[in-house]
Amino acid sequence: MSARDWIDKDFYRELGVSSDASADEVKKAYRKLARELHPDANPGDAKAEARFKSVSEAYGVLSDTAKRKQYDEARRLFAGGGGFPGGFGQGGGFDVGDLFSRQQQAGGMGGLGDLLGGLFNRRAGGTASSATRPRRGEDVETDVRIDFTEAVQGATVPMRLSSPATCSTCAGSGARPGTSPRTCPNCAGAGLVTRNQGAFAFSEPCADCRGTGRIVDDPCPDCGGDGVSTKTRTLTIRIPAGVDDGQRIRLAGQGEPGRNNGPNGDLFVRVHVNPDPLFGRSGNNLTVTVPVTFPELALGTTLTVPTLDGKVTLKVPAGTASGRVLRAKGKGIARRDGQVGDLLITLQVAVPNNMDAAAREALEAYASKTAQHDPRADLNALVEKRST
Repeated sequence: MSARDWIDKDFYRELGVSSDASADEVKKAYRKLARELHPDANPGDAKAEARFKSVSEAYGVLSDTAKRKQYDEARRLFAGGGGFPGGFGQGGGFDVGDLFSRQQQAGGMGGLGDLLGGLFNRRAGGTASSATRPRRGEDVETDVRIDFTEAVQGATVPMRLSSPATCSTCAGSGARPGTSPRTCPNCAGAGLVTRNQGAFAFSEPCADCRGTGRIVDDPCPDCGGDGVSTKTRTLTIRIPAGVDDGQRIRLAGQGEPGRNNGPNGDLFVRVHVNPDPLFGRSGNNLTVTVPVTFPELALGTTLTVPTLDGKVTLKVPAGTASGRVLRAKGKGIARRDGQVGDLLITLQVAVPNNMDAAAREALEAYASKTAQHDPRADLNALVEKRST
């Protein structure tokens, strides 16, 4: 493979991501392709194995911040910010090999050589593999559903979770108990092999160990040599008081196990709260609607209103309008930071569906006595003012 061939590769296209993809998007794309193309999943498929090597090579560059920056700078330098058209060699007006040879004659690489030196691993000893470095495990997300009261007051919820975990049979080594993986003799445990091409030396995943730096001669029967197996475990999750619907709770170190003694990922539990038939919520405040009669609002009354932990008595002043909101201090949601909300009580006139003759006669008498009172006087005045 020549230097031009190496530069011409579009690593973003190999992984199926855009050139402005985030590091997380790059990682997810690689993990998906690696699972699909891994030689263990495609025994005897030379095409899949070649694609696996290409994907691994692309990820090796794009997952390394420094190498990705150098690669992007090379793309901009050679292609003006676009892809890599076939214009580097003859007929394209630009010869990479010629450029490097001229710089060497001028007294060293400098400039372009400095830009691409790290990317092509020109310097001696530049074959250290990220495959053998400790890697943090992936984060895991799951869902839990709780009642409204549990969300307000807090709860402890047991949860059964099936997720990847370090294989207990081989303790994550991937080797059958009583045996150990051996260092790959081809790459000396680096996970990468280096090939020289003229002025360049570039690395690619070792085919013998598939980039792991280790060879497992006798795989663990439970995890098949991967060191990770799916297990069902029971966790006790503490739901804090005042949790909101859709809020995520983080359990540090409860995600996927790390690789090469790297730290575990985290577990994120998304909380879904069942609605309550009586109470609603507005921030730290609880809400409730209380039906009242017209006489209770007109003449005033004392109401007994339910709360989450009992009852509260409130005085309704005479002449209170329907829809008015009363406040019971400190009867809302108490959060961990010490903030306590209130209970907001909305008074709503309940209109009877059926009335007996005596009630109707009394209501008609009341209507007659108050016929001179127009409840829509202010509204009509505003309408008339607008029309003039």
